[in-house]
Amino acid sequence: MKNYFLIVALLATSHVFAQELFVYTEPASNMPTKTIGIRATQSFFKDAYKGTTNYHILPEVMFGINKNLMVHAEAFVSNRNKALIYEGVGAYVKYRFYSKDDVHTHFRMAAFARLSTNNSDIHQDEIDINAHNSGYQLGFVATQLLHKVALSSSVSYVQATNNGTANKFPTNQAYQAVNYTLSFGKLLLPKEYTNYNQTNLNVMVELLGQKLVGNAKGYLDVAPSLQLIIHSQTRVDIGYRHQIYSNALRTAPNGFLLRIEHLLFNAL
Repeated sequence: MKNYFLIVALLATSHVFAQELFVYTEPASNMPTKTIGIRATQSFFKDAYKGTTNYHILPEVMFGINKNLMVHAEAFVSNRNKALIYEGVGAYVKYRFYSKDDVHTHFRMAAFARLSTNNSDIHQDEIDINAHNSGYQLGFVATQLLHKVALSSSVSYVQATNNGTANKFPTNQAYQAVNYTLSFGKLLLPKEYTNYNQTNLNVMVELLGQKLVGNAKGYLDVAPSLQLIIHSQTRVDIGYRHQIYSNALRTAPNGFLLRIEHLLFNAL
């Protein structure tokens, strides 16, 4: 009986991973209960002013507390100062408060929060507390699954603070913003599920925007990506983020992302 429930759980996990794990945003669904995830996110963005490539790596540990609650902890490391330097840490919490499930479809909503501390220099108008700024973020996300297609959208409030005592937030810049996202994902392979060991291939397109509070500045990016899910346990993401519009100062808006993630089921 125990093995039966494990197989059912893994099949359900494969179904979820194949269709609503986005690359640049988090969906309203959570990772499996009692699961630990290990993730490394690398980004390679061309600096528009220096002509160099900004490299960031974010090692991350994730915890599936229960079906409604998950917690992430991550560190920020980059080469913006010509050598790989530790810059700070962040925490992310998501709580799913609504779920309506049906055969091959479901609709879910969740609230999320992020808190970060960062000691790097503040060098742009864009507020990004997931690598560049200290601060916090509060928001909501809704995700609709329709068989092999998933749609997800989020809106959040972001506030930046000083990056330590050495890097005060500039008084002439907006320190608050509203972020908004719209994500589309489709399962390409396999055509039919037969077991949870099948490799899944997903294609995605995401729109990522920000409007600074207190001025008319903001931006909108598009981010296409491909995702592989191997044995329902290992995930590989490859994406490219490109600026569509911006009137805000952004030092490196365009670049690639590579992420590797592995789950440890029943580890908690």
